[in-house]
Amino acid sequence: MYKRILLAYDGSDAGQRALLDCKEICQWGQSELFLIAVMPSAMSFVGLEGGVYDIELEEREKKKHQAVLDDGVRRLAEIGTSAKGEVVVGEAIDEITKYARKVDANLIIVGHKHLDSWAARWWRGSISGALIEHSPCSVLVVITQ
Repeated sequence: MYKRILLAYDGSDAGQRALLDCKEICQWGQSELFLIAVMPSAMSFVGLEGGVYDIELEEREKKKHQAVLDDGVRRLAEIGTSAKGEVVVGEAIDEITKYARKVDANLIIVGHKHLDSWAARWWRGSISGALIEHSPCSVLVVITQ
């Protein structure tokens, strides 16, 4: 049974579907739910042109990710499910797996949108696919078209 569930939430359509789908899983198993939003590290904001660190850009990104997280926690509360939420900073796969280990998660839930073209799939890569390879526990990928 999944007693500690981690949902990596980005506010996308796929993420929102995963958010709603996790409600039934949590209620079924009377699970504790953790919700995280992964913000790229400050170094990800630095362009190829140079190494200028923009504190204002980082603060805007932090507020944006916190708003996404707060919205997810609010949506869960509206459907009768409570969750602990946190914004984490770094590379998505690293941060999701690290957080799963930190809370001793039994299940990670992520949303995934099927991309139309092979070029789009190649360019974007697959966080859900890479997560399966690195996860310390089971992974549920909620698919949207």
